[in-house]
Amino acid sequence: MNNERALLDRRVKVTVCICTYRRPQIAATLRSVDASTGIEDYQVDILVADNDLKPTARELVSSLANQLSMRVRYIHAPSSNISLARNACLEAAAGDYVAFIDDDETASSTWLSHLLRKACLANSDVVLGPVKAIYGIHAPGWMVRGKFHDTLPVWVKNEIRAGYTCNALIRLGSPAIIGRRFDPALGRTGGEDTVYFHGVWKMGGKIDYAPDAWVEESVPGNRASFKWLRERRFRFGQTHAILANERKGKVGLAGHMVLAGAKAGYSFMVALVVWFLPVRRNRWLLRGIMHAGVVSRLAGMRTIEAYGVAGKGDQRNAS
Repeated sequence: MNNERALLDRRVKVTVCICTYRRPQIAATLRSVDASTGIEDYQVDILVADNDLKPTARELVSSLANQLSMRVRYIHAPSSNISLARNACLEAAAGDYVAFIDDDETASSTWLSHLLRKACLANSDVVLGPVKAIYGIHAPGWMVRGKFHDTLPVWVKNEIRAGYTCNALIRLGSPAIIGRRFDPALGRTGGEDTVYFHGVWKMGGKIDYAPDAWVEESVPGNRASFKWLRERRFRFGQTHAILANERKGKVGLAGHMVLAGAKAGYSFMVALVVWFLPVRRNRWLLRGIMHAGVVSRLAGMRTIEAYGVAGKGDQRNAS
């Protein structure tokens, strides 16, 4: 508690960053962040980075800024490249922490306070929270039961080695964070957040999890399909292959490709065994597809573009 009290006493400054791309849903996101509780002892402002080529969100954000209690800033980061928008947020933020939330999500009332509390008590460089999917009436039953659109961290040997920006708090003064930026080369394909946070971990940064710091995301009809999940999971695999490419030498990469291929084959085989159990079947199919994505990228296939592409409408990246 002494650490927490000291943190509160010096009025920690937090900037909540929202990167947006042609999404009117950002209005609900802004209102939910403004309704946050338990943060009275912090200095909190909101920063919106508009990633459209034209400042299409300026008018909406300006209108809402006059209605909200928190200070709201708008910046135009034109490029249709999510990495550049995230980097613009990091450069414009002034304070101790940056919190990222997506423009199609709504924050629970204690979202930010739980992130900050965890960061203080655990001395974290990064804190991740869960994203809970809210499905419409037309979503398949197996998808709802299996919570296929929920976002949670992945533990490897009892530690988190990567992350995502749809619900994250970053300590700007961390040695593993200072000067670190999202890779623009991944700004249209996705995976830029996975690579960013993996880099934090490699530099000794501590990534923690706050299970009560949850946000909600409504799943639109175009995402409530196996096809959408398949494409996203394939991009996941391609991102993992990018991390594998850090290992030097063709022998190491060849071995990784063989291993990923074997995992894909095993996953598809298990999916056949449990074919009449749709939640388990589709989970194994998607796991196999992810490993197939690893193989494709290691074999030289170009990473699929998903952000800023007409008809995709996918602010969430394949992390």
